[in-house]
Amino acid sequence: MSNTTMKAVVNLDVPGPTISRHLYGHFAEHLGRCIYDGFYVGEGSAVPNVGGIRTDIVDALRALDIPNLRWPGGCFADEYHWRDGIGPKESRPSMVNTHWGNVVENNHFGTHEFMDLCEMLGAEPYISGNVGSGTVQEMSEWVEYLTRSGDSPMSRLRRENGREEPWKVKFWGIGNETWGCGGNMRAEYFADLARQYATYCKNHGDNTLYRVASGARDDDYSWTEALMKSISCLGCSQGPRNIYQATSFHYYTSAPAWENKGRATSFSDDEYDQTMANAWRIDEIIAGHSRVMDCYDPQARIGLVCDEWGTWWKTEEGTNPSFLFQQNALRDALVASLHFDIFHKHARRLVMANIAQTVNVLQAMVLTDGERFVLTPTYHVFEMNKDHQDAVNLPLHVTHDSPRRAVDGREFESVSASASVKDGRVLVSMTNLDLHDDARIRLDLRGAGWTLGEGRILTASSVQAHNTVDDLSAVAPEKFDGAQRDGESLVVDLPAHSFATVQLSVEQ
Repeated sequence: MSNTTMKAVVNLDVPGPTISRHLYGHFAEHLGRCIYDGFYVGEGSAVPNVGGIRTDIVDALRALDIPNLRWPGGCFADEYHWRDGIGPKESRPSMVNTHWGNVVENNHFGTHEFMDLCEMLGAEPYISGNVGSGTVQEMSEWVEYLTRSGDSPMSRLRRENGREEPWKVKFWGIGNETWGCGGNMRAEYFADLARQYATYCKNHGDNTLYRVASGARDDDYSWTEALMKSISCLGCSQGPRNIYQATSFHYYTSAPAWENKGRATSFSDDEYDQTMANAWRIDEIIAGHSRVMDCYDPQARIGLVCDEWGTWWKTEEGTNPSFLFQQNALRDALVASLHFDIFHKHARRLVMANIAQTVNVLQAMVLTDGERFVLTPTYHVFEMNKDHQDAVNLPLHVTHDSPRRAVDGREFESVSASASVKDGRVLVSMTNLDLHDDARIRLDLRGAGWTLGEGRILTASSVQAHNTVDDLSAVAPEKFDGAQRDGESLVVDLPAHSFATVQLSVEQ
C-alpha cells in the first residue's frame, strides 16, 4: 500500500454543472473496417443483420447508452458527397477514399443506412459536413433532405428514396480539421467560411440545429480565438452572435511521441508513464481553450466539443497501415477513465466528446473477427461510467494531493476521481494510474446522509492485458470490495493500475 492518501471533500448538497450525456459520444468514420466489415456487413451476409447493419454489435453497444454518433468523418467527411450515398444501392456511384488507403467504396452505406444505425443504437446523429471539397449549397441541401417536411425539392427526393417523414438531426459539424486534411486553411479564412456555412444550414420546422465549427488541433488556442472573434459581440448583453453554437478541438494520446507512437500491447514501463503524462495534458488543453472562450463568452453560451480523442498506436502487424487497426489494452481503458474525470471537471464549458472510433479503428469499443467480436477494456469503462450521463457533477475539493509520478521532467498525478449525482444516486469513479503501488482515496462526503452501495473494478495482472476472441474476459469488470465507510468518509483502497466505480444512495 502506498503511504500517500488522496483526500478530498465532496459537498453532496452543493451541485456543480450537469455532465452532458454527449460527453460519452462516439465516432464512426469511413476508415478501415469501421463501417464496412464493422457496423455494416451487407444484406447478403451470413452474419445476422438488419438492412446490412450487424445486429450483435448494435446489441452490445446499446448497453453503453451511446448518446450520439459522429459520421462520416474525420478526414473522409471532406471528400464525401452525400448524394452519392442515397437511392438504390446498385445505382450509387463508387468513390476513392484518398485519405485512408485509396480503397474504392461503393457507397452502399450512406445517409439512410446511417440514420437506421442511429435509430437502432438509440443515438442522436452528429453529421460532419463537407467544407473541404464541397459547397455551401451541398451542405444546405443535406440539412433540408434530412430535416424538412412538406413539399420542397429535397423533401421530395427523400420521399422518393423511401423515407416519408423527416428525421431529427440536431448536431452538424461545419468541416473537420480544416487546418489540415479538411483544407489546410488559415484560421481567419475558415472563421469566415464557418459563418457562411452556418448561415445556410437552416432550421426546418421544429428541428433546431446545433452547429459545431471545426476547431483546433491540440493546444492551438489562436485557432479558437479566431473563431470566437468572428462571432463576438463585445459589449453586447446578449453575448456572441448565434451563428454557430460550438467550436471543437481534437487531441490524441500516444507515447513516447506522435512520430513514434509505440505498440498497443507491447510497451515498457517508461512508455506507460509517458502515455499517462500525455493523457493528463487534455486537462490543461481544455482549460486553455476555455480561458480563450471566456474572454469573448463569459456566460459559456458557446460550447466546446472534443469530437476526436483517444489513444493512437502503431497499427497491428500484418494489417493495412492505412486502416488504423490497433488492439486495446488495460492501458487504453485507464486513459479513457482519466479522460472522463477530466471531462466531468470541465462540464461547464465542455458539452460533447467523441472517442475515436467505435469499431475496429484506433481506441475502439468493439473489434471484429469474422462472425466473432471482442469487447475491449475501453468498452467496459464506458459501461461502468454510463450513470454519469446527464448527472450533476459533484466537484472534488482536494485537500491532500494524490501521489505524483515523474517522466521526462514532467510530473503527473497517479490518482484521479470524479463524482456525480442523479435521482438520489451518487456514482464515484476512481483511477489509480500507478503501475506498482496501490492507493488510498478518502472522500469526506458532506451535506447529506448516504448509504454505501455496490462497487465494481476493472484491472488485470498487467497493463498490457487485452481481450481476444480466444479470451474474451482477460480484462472485464468484477465486484469490488475495497470501499468502506469510515464515519462520514468513503475510504477506497484502489489496487495498482485499476479503475473502480462505487455507488452511493443519498437521502433526499
